[in-house]
Amino acid sequence: MSFWRRLFGGGGSSGDDLKPQRLDYLNEALALERQGDYDAALTSYRLALRDLPNDARILQNMAIAFTKTRRFDEAIRHYRRALELDSSLAGAHYGLAFLLLQRGDPDGAAQHLKTFLAHPPRGPDAQKWIEHANQALLDLGTASSRAPEERTGSR
Repeated sequence: MSFWRRLFGGGGSSGDDLKPQRLDYLNEALALERQGDYDAALTSYRLALRDLPNDARILQNMAIAFTKTRRFDEAIRHYRRALELDSSLAGAHYGLAFLLLQRGDPDGAAQHLKTFLAHPPRGPDAQKWIEHANQALLDLGTASSRAPEERTGSR
């Protein structure tokens, strides 16, 4: 229906033309992330989450965007909420593990790395993430075998 018909009520039109279109906030957010606009992506993710409040994948994507904007506490919170909804999200275990490592929680990190490795993702890039997780777990094993004062550098 043309603008003028809608404006002046031109004939024969059904009400279907006037129904508002639902925006695909999730795809919009993903596109904004690809462009590097993480703050705008987070806005779109929030709108997507408003429509689907229990969508673990939206929460996981938000956690990734929060990580890229260095809002680590928010990222951890969103990863944890995503895992509450779907404990099988390999990416959430992976991302959360490395944030916990950064926060000084090697035990929590090791737990999430082991869960990630128990059910790793598939796909063309999966092997590099699996190798990275394995190496981090090996490094944690080495670090945990040292005395606590050696790990902190104090004596």
